[in-house]
Amino acid sequence: MIMKKILNFLFEHKSLSREQARDVLHQMSNNLYSDAEIAAFITVYLMRSITIEELQGFRDALMELCVPVDLNGQDVIDIVGTGGDGKNTFNISTLSCFIVAGTGTKVAKHGNYGASSISGSSNVMEQLGYSFNTDQAVLNRELDEANICFLHAPLFHPALKVVGPIRKKLGVRTFFNMLGPLVNPASPTYQLIGVYHLEMARIYNYLLQQGSSAFTIIHSLDGYDEISLTSDIKVINKAGEKIYSAEELGKRTVSPQDIKGGNSVEEAAKIFLTIIKGEGSWAQNAVLLANSAMALQCTGKFKSYDDCYQLAVESLESGRAYQSFQKLTGR
Repeated sequence: MIMKKILNFLFEHKSLSREQARDVLHQMSNNLYSDAEIAAFITVYLMRSITIEELQGFRDALMELCVPVDLNGQDVIDIVGTGGDGKNTFNISTLSCFIVAGTGTKVAKHGNYGASSISGSSNVMEQLGYSFNTDQAVLNRELDEANICFLHAPLFHPALKVVGPIRKKLGVRTFFNMLGPLVNPASPTYQLIGVYHLEMARIYNYLLQQGSSAFTIIHSLDGYDEISLTSDIKVINKAGEKIYSAEELGKRTVSPQDIKGGNSVEEAAKIFLTIIKGEGSWAQNAVLLANSAMALQCTGKFKSYDDCYQLAVESLESGRAYQSFQKLTGR
């Protein structure tokens, strides 16, 4: 499809079919569109909501084109936020992955460079010395030894590699933020997904209900795409939805200032190391433990949320979370 025709079609307030959306992403990944054309296409979705059919089509294309991942049938979880909330928190979901790995639960973290944030999960992992790869043997060894492997999205998704520099230049959240959590090439058994907007939570709920993965969607009502403990939290899963207070999930409330990230990738990495070593502040730890506990509960393997919270505390305080990090990064 010629991009000019697609844009004129969209400018008339029409939406793409699932098949049309799929075709656009396929052509994008084949470098058939210029940067200006891709930027114009992305911008359309900044001005109107994406439809479920469009999102499904984009997802179909990315999964068809992705480098497959075989983790030998192991049950894994991914903990991921959509990003785009503009809150500049420390790397909560990535740190939670190591807390969860420290409990013995297997994690396949799907991450990317920050597009609208200072430091995405891939930025901080790279800064801390981790080398991205697609080697199945290496990924399985990481999973066996560290209980976690890291899947850098652009290596597994050619289309994401094409649009990455454009997203970074735009510096605003796009529909690719929505796609990230839906296209983990390992097809995880469990997913904890944080969203910054309730409309997005409803779309995810609709899409994930149709799959076989167990999932939990979280949204802090003041706009964070994680359990921030700065406000009440909406939690959605296959059983339904419920609002929890910060005290219920994190034993306390925190202020937005308490969970700020750094102003550079270097600062973000320094904060990350401090926290994973068990030297974080009370507020940082509380937020991290709440997200980790919710992820553990998502697996359905534990009796209660409080049991999950206690396991998360033990993982951080015993140093097992840090050991998982060391084994993965070789630090």
